[in-house]
Amino acid sequence: MIIDFRNIEEKVIENFRGSEKSLRLRAYADEDNKIMMGRLEPGASVGLHTHEGNSEIVYVLSGSGKAVYKDETMKLEAGMCHYCPKGCGHMVINDGDEDMVFFAVVPEHK
Repeated sequence: MIIDFRNIEEKVIENFRGSEKSLRLRAYADEDNKIMMGRLEPGASVGLHTHEGNSEIVYVLSGSGKAVYKDETMKLEAGMCHYCPKGCGHMVINDGDEDMVFFAVVPEHK
């Protein structure tokens, strides 16, 4: 199976989970996974949220930012992966001066 994000409409989600600015997102979902290509402009974020029934893997393709996880703030750069296990909370922030583009997978744990 091929998922071509170029052919998926980009949605703009303002203040996602109480975040700053907007999240631009292209997503594919089925009963097993949500697979996403996201973009945060400088100063934008994905607000703090908890993965009660699933986990999330975020791989940074370009740009930079930070992840807040378990009260710790960690630098994110292109080529780095942030993992948020089931039951944990996190947020992602673009504190750089260019768009941060990332690939994310949220598997549905059964």
